[in-house]
Amino acid sequence: MKKYGLALAGIITFTVLSAEEKPLQLWYDKPACRWEESLPLGNGRLGMMPDGGVSAEKIVLNEITLWSGSPQDANNYEAHKRVGDIQKLLLQGRNDEAEKLVNANFVCEGAGSGHGNGANVPFGCFQTLGELLIQYHHGKGEVQGYRRQLDITTAVAATMYQVADVGFQREYFTAFEGDVGIIRLTADQPQALDFSVTLAREERGTTTVIDNELRLSGVLNDGYGRQGMQYLARIRIQHEGGRLVREGNALRVVGADEATLYFSAATDFRDNSFASQSAALLATAMVQPYNTLKESHVAAFRQLFDRVSLTLAGGVAADIPTDERLKRFFENPASDNAFAALYFQYGRYLSISSTRPGLLPPNLQGLWAHQVQTPWNGDYHLNINAQMNHWPVEVSNLSELHGPFIDMIKAVAQEGANTAKAYYDAPGWVCYMMTNVWGYSAPGEQASWGASTASGWLCNHLWEHYLFTKDTAYLADVFPILKDAARFYHHTLIREPQHGWLVTAPSVSPENAFIMPNGNRASVVMGPTIDNQIVRELYGNVIAAAEVLGVDDVFVDTLRNNVSNLPPPVRIGRDGRVMEWLEEYNEPEPQHRHVSHLYGLYPAAFISPQTTPEWAEAARKTLLVRGDEGTGWSRAWKILFWARLQDGDHALEILRQLLRPAFGEETDYSGARAGTYPNLFCAHPPFQIDGNFGGTAGIAEMLLQSHAGFIHLLPALPPAWATGEVKGLKARGNYTVDITWKDGKVVDYRIHSPSGKPVDVMVNGRITSTGG
Repeated sequence: MKKYGLALAGIITFTVLSAEEKPLQLWYDKPACRWEESLPLGNGRLGMMPDGGVSAEKIVLNEITLWSGSPQDANNYEAHKRVGDIQKLLLQGRNDEAEKLVNANFVCEGAGSGHGNGANVPFGCFQTLGELLIQYHHGKGEVQGYRRQLDITTAVAATMYQVADVGFQREYFTAFEGDVGIIRLTADQPQALDFSVTLAREERGTTTVIDNELRLSGVLNDGYGRQGMQYLARIRIQHEGGRLVREGNALRVVGADEATLYFSAATDFRDNSFASQSAALLATAMVQPYNTLKESHVAAFRQLFDRVSLTLAGGVAADIPTDERLKRFFENPASDNAFAALYFQYGRYLSISSTRPGLLPPNLQGLWAHQVQTPWNGDYHLNINAQMNHWPVEVSNLSELHGPFIDMIKAVAQEGANTAKAYYDAPGWVCYMMTNVWGYSAPGEQASWGASTASGWLCNHLWEHYLFTKDTAYLADVFPILKDAARFYHHTLIREPQHGWLVTAPSVSPENAFIMPNGNRASVVMGPTIDNQIVRELYGNVIAAAEVLGVDDVFVDTLRNNVSNLPPPVRIGRDGRVMEWLEEYNEPEPQHRHVSHLYGLYPAAFISPQTTPEWAEAARKTLLVRGDEGTGWSRAWKILFWARLQDGDHALEILRQLLRPAFGEETDYSGARAGTYPNLFCAHPPFQIDGNFGGTAGIAEMLLQSHAGFIHLLPALPPAWATGEVKGLKARGNYTVDITWKDGKVVDYRIHSPSGKPVDVMVNGRITSTGG
């Protein structure tokens, strides 16, 4: 085994792939007809989505912190007085009666999330900032040579076309260096630019023009009928040639050779000086040459994006529009392997574009929304969705983008201490299935979906970030949060009567239900499998963290002694499947979109073909019965399940289904209309970004796994991807991995480690060590 500095390498002689490089672009030969066809740009705070219209263009604007609502205490501080009654009914098998008590006593106070329509209640919602509207006065003439595109290697979009022998081009980007939005308009004939610009918002927005600056400002509803969050957006225009005139609440440029629009926006979410901040950003940008701004932006973006490259040989169709390419991939994935690579990188692009260290994590819509009342409030669902948003960041070498979510977990943990006292009179902290930028931690409005605890699942992210980074200073910082989450569960678990196991109560298997022996349908149980797996994982992680940190803690010793009292992470039913509940209930929806009882397969590491083959077979049977259908995010999760089961063909088949062309926007839980929109946004439907992130994580999991105590190269490679190369993926232990393969076999790999620590690697079915 050869070593190169800090890099550990295993080499089998082979010439590196020489496939022709194709640009990673989304492109179209016509303007967007609806929002789900427009192209997303974002720098983690500001968002723009241009539709590329010829005579009229709409550019939807976003600012990640723009939320209605306000902080609230939605805890029911009388709830803990009834938890014993609920648990007694569960112990007696009277789940339906227990559920009635939960709905009466164990839900939030007040309106909660407004049942997903919380724009005007204290919970609030993420909202669109508004629309930048541009009217282009080209005169009459046939439009020729139309193309609009997004280059995801530079985070620059463009629109180009010709009218009456004049060529027009626009470039758009949200600057990663400078923190403003830029729109550059040019023509290949002098004095050919003539356009009008205004800003608009559906509600709570006022447009004005002051000193040739276009402004949109307003105040959102705080949920109590008072003034909530303030916001301000600004547009300024620089032009060469021609003149700038005011037309009411619009600006018009007439007879210019070229023009640049500068967009700045801010809210008072964390900064009362938001107005001066937005003005300063605008002023700083406008004194720099356009090319300098663009070059600085591209360089800053590529510092993140260029860390990973992926080439899948055997089919490239980059010369056809992306919406057509999507259809062809769904019909025959093997005909365009490069499209799978594009989709993988698009997910990384969306991660980089929708969050930044020190700000907010991507919400249900990432950064991009075109409505005031966004679907499901555009909030942070904590029974898989916010977690899925962060599944790709570590493995795809974007670890710092985990930081905003970790910061949110810290904030929710503070509020969750009150929730633990309110509902259980317990120490530690707990939160339930949703949160917002205001730190909401109470249960939802209804037991069937709002009664699942999320604190243990969130702690999986705290631990995974450590596993990938090996940052012990970080681990010491989050250790109290891990320990207090475990403290809550330790205090609240009860003994179920059949085996004497310690289990959660009350709880649910997220959003699913079962049929009781009396024929009634219920959701509330004690000890659903997902909880048993999460609690066991959390206890193990707290114990492991204490050992890493050298902490001598009496409570950690208590956890060591209590692990044996927990249910096993997997129990197999009479039908050979993983049991979802403590009992084998009849299922009203055998193909339910949630597959929560396979948490132990992914994201946890309890189920593995290598170490627990019987459990892996039970998981496989579970997935076969659950079926391949599902909402967008559900299909993405199934890619990861099949990848962990090392079935590359089935993982690719689910990826194909995830990329089914979707056009409907109405909410659909059945999965019948799920898939991917023309701009490659994931369709739940409607749009939810978690499916994009889950799909990217799934492709990475097909190529590299590191959860089972060793690095596994190409664990779920489908035959269609027989030859390829990936560089820059991350494995647990802070290893960076490059792999080249041909005819389904690894022919070259390199594993880079800052510490040079040896690691076991499975290569072509055999485990070898990089050192020792």
